[in-house]
Amino acid sequence: MTTALNPEYRRSEHGSAARPNTARLRISEIFYSLQGESRTIGFPTVFIRLSGCPLRCVYCDTPYAFGGGAWMSLPEISDGVARHRPHYVTVTGGEPLAQRPTLALLTQLCDAGYEVSLETSGALDIAGVDRRVSVVMDIKTPGSAEETRNMYANLAHLDAKDQIKFVICDRADYEWSRARLEEFGLAGRCEVLFSPAYGTVVPADLADWILADHLPVRMQLQLHKLLWGNTPGR
Repeated sequence: MTTALNPEYRRSEHGSAARPNTARLRISEIFYSLQGESRTIGFPTVFIRLSGCPLRCVYCDTPYAFGGGAWMSLPEISDGVARHRPHYVTVTGGEPLAQRPTLALLTQLCDAGYEVSLETSGALDIAGVDRRVSVVMDIKTPGSAEETRNMYANLAHLDAKDQIKFVICDRADYEWSRARLEEFGLAGRCEVLFSPAYGTVVPADLADWILADHLPVRMQLQLHKLLWGNTPGR
């Protein structure tokens, strides 16, 4: 059985979410760490990592979340979050929107008073995501090997509180991303992040390219990897 999200908080009139008292999600891990990316970088944050992803980006740093995990009810997930007494909660993956009850989870977290963000690949429809959620959405570059999965219709559902992320694998990716920035007028829609693929692009090179072209984007490094490398759950 499903129930529609509160229309006041829907990104569009489409989409629904499973009832919180019956819905279950396959969870890879719930952990407390510093946010390593996006607008809230550096803030203590609870991360809910969902299992499963339909994409296989070449730079993926969480392949362990492709499968496995444990089934948890929405109340159980809420209890796991609450014990850390957070202000910020990030729902990530895998690809969180691959599991339909994620919509209900996002609304439940917002109702609990958390500042909630969703990290999504941009390959699945975000129309049903609660409007109170800050969406951090990838646009996949050619270097990711998943460029064809970009769902550009999602751009219509983003606003100033959301963010678009390009993970740059090489100079060709940078030029491609710069072209999409201009083509879709992305900087006028929301904040845009350019991030060097970890261990692939020299961060100083990406910084120089951005400066040379006077791009209206924020360059970001992954703080958690600077601190802890690729350690899972950090």
